[in-house]
Amino acid sequence: MTPAQASALATKDPIQPDTLAIELRTAVMRTSRRLRVEATGDVITPGQYTVLALLNGNGPQTLRGLADSEHVQAPSMTRIVNALVEQGFATRSAHPDDGRQIHVDITDAGRAVLAEARDQRTAWLAQRVARLSGEDREVLSRAAQIMQEMSGK
Repeated sequence: MTPAQASALATKDPIQPDTLAIELRTAVMRTSRRLRVEATGDVITPGQYTVLALLNGNGPQTLRGLADSEHVQAPSMTRIVNALVEQGFATRSAHPDDGRQIHVDITDAGRAVLAEARDQRTAWLAQRVARLSGEDREVLSRAAQIMQEMSGK
């Protein structure tokens, strides 16, 4: 393709859906990774944060349910839950309908550490957003709305 053809194509539709999808995926993944690393703190790991958020939002779950939600093997989830239980952030109990299974639930201490981690993440992101111009913040606000609509929320 010649430069003139590329320029003509670009003026018709300057942002191709597949190009934008790559840019969005990359930006979302990098931001998510930074939020997980920068603002989880020393108390809980990113994986523990995710499990606490699942328990807080969805109520008690089985180890298998948690593992399936996080796309990890049961032994990995067992290690995460063991650490949360040892720290007092989660509890284990017999499943009410199936005694062979374990129910995992979040404790008040788990809710507190989850809220603290969320606050840290929000503060970290707010610091970066504060550095942007008002125009860029408006663009990001609209983009956030659009992304929420795209993800079905």
